[in-house]
Amino acid sequence: MIPYDLTKIRAVIFDVDGVLSAGTITMDCTGEPLRTVNIKDGYAIQLAQKLGLQIAILTGGNTSSVRKRYENLGVKDIFMGCAVKIETYDIFLADSGLSDEEVLYMGDDIPDYEVMKRVGCPCCPKDACSDIREISLYVSPYNGGYGCGRDVIEQVLRAQGLWMNSAKAFGW
Repeated sequence: MIPYDLTKIRAVIFDVDGVLSAGTITMDCTGEPLRTVNIKDGYAIQLAQKLGLQIAILTGGNTSSVRKRYENLGVKDIFMGCAVKIETYDIFLADSGLSDEEVLYMGDDIPDYEVMKRVGCPCCPKDACSDIREISLYVSPYNGGYGCGRDVIEQVLRAQGLWMNSAKAFGW
């Protein structure tokens, strides 16, 4: 269980590579990275948004397939090509009117470190680097790309009394 008052959480921000996709990437013949995604993560992301939880993507990657995946799940805040994530995070906070304490962030590597030091609820997958595991309030029992996104979203929705609590849960 995440040791945080999850009723405070209004937004969940995810890194992509190593969190919503596995930590290895296949490359096509043009050098385009090909990622796998977890269906249960996708279900949880679309449901969370239907229930009023803001979901955002904050990634250093910049491929059309990633944008399309999360747009298709209804994500509005997709920040790609983020060289310094804390700068983008500050813009997100200013635009959304949220405070650090209302944000859960899930990252796995050093580019996520500054944001994770700021948010109220820093989380990571089981296979995150040691520096990230050390600053995380919660380390998911799932590796990146294998359901860690679903894990944290489900915990937030359960804590807020929203998990399987409406007809919205039973469809895409």
